[in-house]
Amino acid sequence: MTTSRCVDTSVVPMNDLSRGSATAKEQVAAAIGRVQESGWYLHGPEASAFEAEFASFVGTTGCVGVGNGTDAIALALLGVGCSPGDEIVTAANAGMYTTLAALRAGLRPKYADVDPTTLCLSRDSVALALDTSTRAVVVTHLYGRLAEIESIVELCRDRGVAVVEDCAQAIGASRMGKRAGSFGDAAAFSFYPTKNLGALGDAGAVVTDRREVEERVRSLAEYGWVSKYRVGLAGGWNSRLDELQAAVLRVRLPFVEEWNRRRRALVGAYSAALPAHAGTFVSTEGNDYVAHLAVLLSPDRERAREELARKGIATDVHYPISDHRQPIYGGTFDGLTLPVTELAADRVLSVPCFPELTDSECARVCEALGNL
Repeated sequence: MTTSRCVDTSVVPMNDLSRGSATAKEQVAAAIGRVQESGWYLHGPEASAFEAEFASFVGTTGCVGVGNGTDAIALALLGVGCSPGDEIVTAANAGMYTTLAALRAGLRPKYADVDPTTLCLSRDSVALALDTSTRAVVVTHLYGRLAEIESIVELCRDRGVAVVEDCAQAIGASRMGKRAGSFGDAAAFSFYPTKNLGALGDAGAVVTDRREVEERVRSLAEYGWVSKYRVGLAGGWNSRLDELQAAVLRVRLPFVEEWNRRRRALVGAYSAALPAHAGTFVSTEGNDYVAHLAVLLSPDRERAREELARKGIATDVHYPISDHRQPIYGGTFDGLTLPVTELAADRVLSVPCFPELTDSECARVCEALGNL
């Protein structure tokens, strides 16, 4: 008589939003019901309350809720004084999001290379890209890791250049008591459902300590109105944080730090399991990292993906195409070489990382990584 051992053939997912819905389920349902019963779906008390609560969380005086993270970047750039035709400096390894937002606002992206350890902009890389035409720098805190934001802000302020933080992947990241979004002239956040603080659909926000920036963003997010039906600012459009999403975000905001701790713990376990010859994780620990994504630099990404898939581990690539190599440009940047950015595009590999991942699933990922 022979016996067979039960083998787990399920796939460990990159994310499972249905699990996240179980957290504070009753409070979320109550918040949704409250909005439904109020009959107030836009520009109401939930959005106003969330703006105040989120500004307090980040550590700024102002917050404007908007429709999504891409709008937030575009509006933040216009809010700090950029005008159509202006040049902005940014990284080329963050999925084209900042580039598309800048193009929507009529701006001209210029790309700087990134630090080989953090894959974020550094003071030195920004300094090489700045010139007299630069109006603003967008610093993306990639994968949840704070960039060298303090030194970049110092560099830019000395040159009269505005700094916009892209904090879509770094909600709650902090350094020396300051959170992501509180360093620059303005910051953009996304609350896309997979973010560390996710809504039940699209949502975003711009935060700032500068009152004039807040007022400009608020106007531009509503057609450029300076009063109802009076358009006083050119370039505005319709980008609103609705009451439903605001109410859900208010319920979920207090859980962010707990979720971030769990995310860091997962990446820490993965890093400990990964043998040196299989690569290294971009970031693993510290309060300035909130593990939005668990990203390793693999010397042989395709082989690693195949091995992980064979063992039931889902993977993804964030991001496979650098902005300056995107087809939309039609070869405009063919003469531009960004060595670190281009190498990373060939090596980055993301593995499952979300707070509701079970200990047994984490162990499966660790075992698979350990055998690469």
